[in-house]
Amino acid sequence: MMRHLLTFLALVLGLAGPALAQSPVADLTRSDITRGEVARAALIPGWRQADGSHVAGLLIDLAPGWKTYWRSPGDAGIPPRFDWAGSRNVAGLRTLWPTPKAMDQNGMTSIGYPGDVVIPLVIRPDSAGRPITLTGRMELGVCKEVCVPAEVRFSASLTPGGARDPRLVAALVDRPLTTREARVGRVTCRIAPIKGGVALTADIAMPSAGGREYVVVETANPAIWVAEAQTRRTGPVLTARTEMQHVEGAPFALDRAGLRFTVLGSSHAVDIRGCVAG
Repeated sequence: MMRHLLTFLALVLGLAGPALAQSPVADLTRSDITRGEVARAALIPGWRQADGSHVAGLLIDLAPGWKTYWRSPGDAGIPPRFDWAGSRNVAGLRTLWPTPKAMDQNGMTSIGYPGDVVIPLVIRPDSAGRPITLTGRMELGVCKEVCVPAEVRFSASLTPGGARDPRLVAALVDRPLTTREARVGRVTCRIAPIKGGVALTADIAMPSAGGREYVVVETANPAIWVAEAQTRRTGPVLTARTEMQHVEGAPFALDRAGLRFTVLGSSHAVDIRGCVAG
């Protein structure tokens, strides 16, 4: 288990490279990727909804052959981080990640996007009828033969009204199904102590998501490292087994209600929250 953790740390700490190009504009095309650049970023301004919230999108435009990572990037990926300091008229913000893919990376599995991606943002303003100033900084990883930690900064004014951008609409549609949509039944978890942490076995009663299914396990505690899950299907039950440990080696309690399982299949993905004792 520690071998994967050490490899991941080496990717984060041992590599250096050019930062992403920055752009506050609302549109990017492939021609914006100039020689020597690996990616550019822009905000899609989106539209104000009837409930007063604003839907916008962060477009990451990657050079051919490059990829970037999902919120939980796997053992071989670099986790993305956002900082919204400096934003105005923002009471809350949710990041709605489109469905990622499981990708092989030097014998390990990373979770992310092998090409351009639009990340929808749902912003709740303090004052619904006033403009929103969204100022952000994103730390992310981009990979080809090597993985490069990078940073992009952006700022834009999001006004009431706006128009539905087809790229942003497509990203909103491309989301994992809910448990109800995917007809997920009972989800049970068994937890057992192991040296340095715990082993978790989850049994998920659900129809197949298509092809070889892959399960990503997340916890509510960012200080808990989760190993790549081993997944198998037995009839109507999908079983995922993983191991966890605290990044500082400290003991910890695992909250079943705070667990999150994302099932990635060839037909669709499913987002599952929590489990009960098995």
